[in-house]
Amino acid sequence: MVLKPTPRLAALLSSAALGLALLAGCSSDNVSCGLDQCTVSIDRETNASASFLGVEAKFVSADANTVTLDVAGEQISLTKGQQAIEVAGLQVSLDSVTQDQIGLQVSRN
Repeated sequence: MVLKPTPRLAALLSSAALGLALLAGCSSDNVSCGLDQCTVSIDRETNASASFLGVEAKFVSADANTVTLDVAGEQISLTKGQQAIEVAGLQVSLDSVTQDQIGLQVSRN
């Protein structure tokens, strides 16, 4: 009797592909992710956004030290040096603010 490994192999490959997609957690060049955390850069311009760890963050406004974002449909304000804010099951903190971009650190709870 010869066993056909095709369904088992297909299931294994499908699981591996899903695992890699979850590990990456990123959808754009301005996001660098590890297993449970990401470093994110978002342009300081209207309609700028980034997707990471299953959520989308959209730029709303910024000044020298404070940034307002829409993260997973919830508006949050982050101040440089402030502790991370919990939103959508993630901890989000402001890493940097320049004239052109904002930098975020994001991790899973």
